[in-house]
Amino acid sequence: MSHSEKATASVGEDAALVKAYQRGEREAFDTLFERHQRNVYRLCYRFVNNHEDASDLVQEVFIKAYRGILRFRGDSSFSTWLYRIAVNTCLSYRSLRRPAMEEFHDDKGANANDVIERIEKDERSRQLREAVSRLPERQRITLILKVYHDLKHADVAHVMGTTIGTAKANLFHALTNLKRLLEKGQGGAP
Repeated sequence: MSHSEKATASVGEDAALVKAYQRGEREAFDTLFERHQRNVYRLCYRFVNNHEDASDLVQEVFIKAYRGILRFRGDSSFSTWLYRIAVNTCLSYRSLRRPAMEEFHDDKGANANDVIERIEKDERSRQLREAVSRLPERQRITLILKVYHDLKHADVAHVMGTTIGTAKANLFHALTNLKRLLEKGQGGAP
């Protein structure tokens, strides 16, 4: 089965689970949670760069989804609807608080070259996360959804409530600004 066939099957399975829940089969939501929890966590983590806060946000996203699923009409896929809830939850969180980034590594048993290589890689990753966090909000959201979550432009547009052309333009500008930030060592604003 190809990637697009799997994605289509997954969308169909999600739609069936939503309808089952709406008919009163409460365990269907548990299945939806299991299917989407990891991707929602990854999305939230990209916004807050902190495990504990990302985990809290995942819980909040699924509580909102649980409360709203009876009103879900299926105008988009369940995952797109869920991503929209997640993005809005993360944006609300970020507007209230600017969390610190976390990094922890246990270096027991590693040789000096491995440690140096990992530190350099961690530094590059930190610089990239910092640069992404400095992008204008719509560019950052577009980049996270398109690059890290591999959503199609149409799905990104739907999550953001915009047109496909605008989503493509946001991605182009995000990548341009990201490149500039990384080249300047993040010395300037986008």
